[in-house]
Amino acid sequence: MEHSLQHYRDAIHKAEFVRRIGHVRRLAGLSIESSGPDVQVGEICEIALRTGKRVLRAEAVGLKDDRVVLMPYGSVHGIGAGSTVIATGQMPQVAVGTELLGRVIDAFGDPLDNKRAPRTTGFRPLKSVPLNPMSRPRVDTILETGVRSIDTMLTIGRGQRVGIFSGSGVGKSTLLGMIARHVQADVNVIALIGERGREVKDFIEKHLGEEGLKRSVVVVATSDQPALARARAAYAATAIAEYFRDAGQHVVLTMDSVTRFAMAKREIGLAVGEPPTARGYTPSVFAELPELCERCGTAESGGTITALYTVLVEGDDFNEPISDMLRATLDGHIVLARRLAQQGHFPAIDVLQSASRLVTDLTTDEELNLIHTMFEGLAAYDQNRQMIAMGAYRSGSSPEIDRAIRLNPTLTRFLRQPESESASRSEALVELRKIAQLAEQIEVTGDSNAT
Repeated sequence: MEHSLQHYRDAIHKAEFVRRIGHVRRLAGLSIESSGPDVQVGEICEIALRTGKRVLRAEAVGLKDDRVVLMPYGSVHGIGAGSTVIATGQMPQVAVGTELLGRVIDAFGDPLDNKRAPRTTGFRPLKSVPLNPMSRPRVDTILETGVRSIDTMLTIGRGQRVGIFSGSGVGKSTLLGMIARHVQADVNVIALIGERGREVKDFIEKHLGEEGLKRSVVVVATSDQPALARARAAYAATAIAEYFRDAGQHVVLTMDSVTRFAMAKREIGLAVGEPPTARGYTPSVFAELPELCERCGTAESGGTITALYTVLVEGDDFNEPISDMLRATLDGHIVLARRLAQQGHFPAIDVLQSASRLVTDLTTDEELNLIHTMFEGLAAYDQNRQMIAMGAYRSGSSPEIDRAIRLNPTLTRFLRQPESESASRSEALVELRKIAQLAEQIEVTGDSNAT
């Protein structure tokens, strides 16, 4: 009898016997101001629309004088002066569970793939408590992505956070799909933030493929959705990745792109009344980006979240505020160069401009020497590229440049890789050793035909 009554006691404790309501007083763009209700920042509210009996979900994003500032999750069509605002008492959360694997969902966990709603096992808050930095195990295991240039020259580990910096149309989506298909991980969580609607299906069917989708959760917020929905998708994807990590699994979280998340947060900040700073970004953007990134990494559960954040560089300016900040925040950066893409070089990774901060911890001394030899050859050729192209360099003037010229075609072939091809790290290292032996042969013999 006692057990049967407990259900009713719980329901009574959770019930809200007083409704907290307010009324819309001002609507400017996507910023809604209401007198009341009594809510905390982040709480979900429902706004009664004049068109039918529908309600619009909105989130309290700030307080201004004696009014609540809300931003909607959908279209504001149907809101009028005096529309009722009802506080729900709910904070943003997302449903989680293993049935999310193989599914394409929106920022709220609702299916976009025309299938039934996934059966989930619980909920996680969109913004979780950050991990104690002293409880994080060190990153000590290599993550193989299947991309030769990354696995050797820019080795990354499980739990590392890496930025992929690229201008538009340089091949980042193709590279992400290639990594998602071939990476050695248990789960892929892919967040497509602010993407064109057409590109979502293209990415899933063309780049990710059926095999890649089976172990992936794809969270989508297209460019036509309100800023709050785009920002929520980034938090939802991170929360889902945390669920799988806490279960002891190795997760790769890919966010395309973190720049559009920053743009969404800029819209929200400006609507609340924050002062604009560099490029119009508000101070909260620079506070929330590290907060989002720090949720990834290793955990005591034994699981990891390896984060790959694409950074859409505006106007190919790699020193714009978001790019500059993320380079300082993340554990490495991979730069895609338009010059290489225009030459048909895929993936268009400029290894000289890229870096992994953990490469020395993850590789052996012998491997590190190989990597340094390759960087020396590439750097020598790059520094003298114009002189070589003009024919101003005379063979024999510098043994270092002579060697770089002779090695360049071989190194270029190594760094290129077809999208459909996957290469293990051990195979790639064997190729690097052969190139290093070739460099030694050229240095000892000076044989111009050694290549």
